[in-house]
Amino acid sequence: MTYAIYPALLDKNVVVTGGGSGIGASIVEAYAQQGARVTFLDVARPESEALASSLAGSRNAPVFRFCDLTDINALNATFAQIEEQAGPVEVLVNNAANDDRHRPGDISAAYWDQRIQVNLRHQYFCAQAVMGGMKRLGRGVILNLGSISWYLAQANLSIYMTAKAGIEGMTRGLARDLGGYGIRVNCIVPGAVRTPRQMKLWQTPESEAQLLAAQCLHKRVDPLHVARMALFLSSDDAECCTAREYFVDAGWYGG
Repeated sequence: MTYAIYPALLDKNVVVTGGGSGIGASIVEAYAQQGARVTFLDVARPESEALASSLAGSRNAPVFRFCDLTDINALNATFAQIEEQAGPVEVLVNNAANDDRHRPGDISAAYWDQRIQVNLRHQYFCAQAVMGGMKRLGRGVILNLGSISWYLAQANLSIYMTAKAGIEGMTRGLARDLGGYGIRVNCIVPGAVRTPRQMKLWQTPESEAQLLAAQCLHKRVDPLHVARMALFLSSDDAECCTAREYFVDAGWYGG
């Protein structure tokens, strides 16, 4: 297949959270291939450093910055450094998340707070950190990563699904508040993406077949499919796309 090249993304200042592995790593690589100037944030040093090394030959080599996004002071300081060194962020991809399984009866208030911090709160404050620069530019794109999980009511993910459902409300609210400044805000909703972590959940031929049968398209969704959606939504081709959810799930309706 031949995939699109987006001239508008050349040399764009892009930040990707949770960019060291999985979907995030694919998003980082996709922007680097478009010639964007990518900074990615993560707490996983070995994976992130390996990714940065593998893409060092890009037109603009991606830059890894260690950042614990649950620490709002550290988050704000990191974005301030990025803007000081690279200029205003033009594209923010809020990808960082963790889908640890949990049973409702076992949840403490501390665990609840920590899961919300990991999966929802940082998206809002990352958006807050870049909106000033985007307002000055009169344009910008914020992409928030949601999840198919709460649409399917999957088991043992109630806090994660609460966070991911909240991301869609946050997306629409920010799109309304920021649209007057030329800032577009959308939510990408991945399905069952074939990352190493997720493949642990679908590691038998029987479970794989069950998953594929539940999708309209009987093929696995790969991280690159999600990355391509991010590229489109942050390009000028999507200039009138905002406040919406865009699914990359092969038409998954349960199972």
